[in-house]
Amino acid sequence: MSDSIAASRLSWWMSDRRTNGRVGISRRPSSCANWQQFTLLILINAFVGGMVGLERAVLPLLAEHDFLLTSRTAILSFIVTFGVTKALANLFAGRMSDRIGRKRILVAGWIIGLPVPLLVMLAPTWGWVVAANVLLGINQGLCWSITVIMKIDLVGPARRGLAMGLNEFAGYVAVSLAALASGYLASTYALRPQPFFLGIAFAIAGLLLSVLFVQDSRAHARQEAKQLQTQRAAETTPAPSFRQILLLTSWKDRALSAASQAGMVNNLNDGMAWGLFPLYFAAAGVAIEQVAILAAIYPGVWGMGQLGTGALSDRLGRKGMIVAGMWVQAAGILLVPLGHGFATWAVAMGLLGFGTALVYPTLLAAISDVAHPDWRASAVGVYRLWRDGGYAVGALLAGVLADLLGVSWAIGAIAALTFASGVVVLGRMYETLPSRRHAREQGVRAERGDATAGAEGTVR
Repeated sequence: MSDSIAASRLSWWMSDRRTNGRVGISRRPSSCANWQQFTLLILINAFVGGMVGLERAVLPLLAEHDFLLTSRTAILSFIVTFGVTKALANLFAGRMSDRIGRKRILVAGWIIGLPVPLLVMLAPTWGWVVAANVLLGINQGLCWSITVIMKIDLVGPARRGLAMGLNEFAGYVAVSLAALASGYLASTYALRPQPFFLGIAFAIAGLLLSVLFVQDSRAHARQEAKQLQTQRAAETTPAPSFRQILLLTSWKDRALSAASQAGMVNNLNDGMAWGLFPLYFAAAGVAIEQVAILAAIYPGVWGMGQLGTGALSDRLGRKGMIVAGMWVQAAGILLVPLGHGFATWAVAMGLLGFGTALVYPTLLAAISDVAHPDWRASAVGVYRLWRDGGYAVGALLAGVLADLLGVSWAIGAIAALTFASGVVVLGRMYETLPSRRHAREQGVRAERGDATAGAEGTVR
């Protein structure tokens, strides 16, 4: 009897894990059941982060040294094009992955990213570098969005914060390590081509892993949607149109819109940090290898911190961590123009990284809390449209302010905007963590019931 039960369980387990004749992915939304695919996606996202990390310390210096650019707005133009194309690619990735599946978008993103390091290495003019960052923005938007969406699919609602923390940990630790490596190669050899050989290896590895080993996870979102439909059989609300999703995420829903503006301001200050900080540190006499270390501390703390902050938001809630994160970021940014020297700036970069670690996975988890599985990928795409549009806004704003008022004033203005964003979240956002939200709703219903009973007693 026990043998037949064991055999039936093994048969069920194998059939549940088989996708298109292959074994390795379970339809049950759980990171434990799908750990192999989850781990593979973490590795792939590390390669995605490595692609952009190569530019964090080197490219602003390359603009001054090789292309003799003096205007801060012109130097930061590569971040503007990167931000615009990445934002639009996020929107496309979210919507199309709901229609044609996740894997196809991931593979397309890697194919588009293949020429990026070659274009930067061979660029005869700055326009080539700007064009390369158009392709890099598409690569980042498609690949990073899809790894986020697939992990959300795989883990289910209980561990979204943890999943986003692991995803962003891998991506931004890779950004940090790539910034360190590219800075070392630039100081040892030259600003190009040596640092960008790494980019060729990252792109090829990411493409091969995506083509050969990644399995589509869209069935998980559909399964979760069916479970929700069963639990809420009485509710017959039709799925919203894309226009409705855009409006909900951008303005109508208080939590979604507050998260979208916070994400935009977060990447607005990241765009400024990417473009202005290396120039600011170099102008103060900091050597290239130390500029690379400062450029690496920020995403390094950001990435490592997310190992804990994502899971912590599953316990403490989303709203408070987002507000605190934005205010810690503002303090770190403000410390750069107020302080001086490598040690002080290292502390500032650590604060900026820690504040971002509090915010980044928590915002994604908040979006996933509110959005229904049927249109969650589209909502994530809209959120990432606004968030990564912040790169373009931040680079353009920081460049113009730096040219008009000086770099220190530009940095101070971005710090003020970051603090104000935390105030907006504090005033507008409601708590989205399902356990806390449901407890609050039950408390409100209980209070209304007590008030109704009291009124009836008074009438009697």
